[in-house]
Amino acid sequence: MKQRLQFFAKAPALMKQVQALNQAVENSGLERSLLHLIKLRASQINGCSFCVDMHSREAREDGETEQRLYLVAAWKESPLYSERERTAFAWTEAVTKISEGGVSDALYEQALKHFSEEELTRLTVAVGMINVWNRLCVSFHALHPVQQAKAA
Repeated sequence: MKQRLQFFAKAPALMKQVQALNQAVENSGLERSLLHLIKLRASQINGCSFCVDMHSREAREDGETEQRLYLVAAWKESPLYSERERTAFAWTEAVTKISEGGVSDALYEQALKHFSEEELTRLTVAVGMINVWNRLCVSFHALHPVQQAKAA
């Protein structure tokens, strides 16, 4: 695969604003570990290899376990996640796939059991933000770093 274009170079003023919103999300008060997990899940759904690589790497650097990262794609069948994390995954999936039926009233009510209205707003903006990055990276074929394979 070849990268199509360098979107930071082609629209620097706009990308500066995207980065500012991204920083606001990072500083929103949601747990860093939760942000890593929802970014990873949305990126898996959107097929964004750049973001899957980056967010799994950043999560590990912040102390997330390999097992929890491997099982994000199968979170519904794993007991490794708290109810708050599970609700965040469900919310992330619904918002990321919003054209497939929106966000149900039942999920909204479930989310309010684990997130305040302010936190739920923050979570929704965080999901929107990673979806923006995914759409940029997938559309323009952003390439993730490639590490050399270890010799057998």
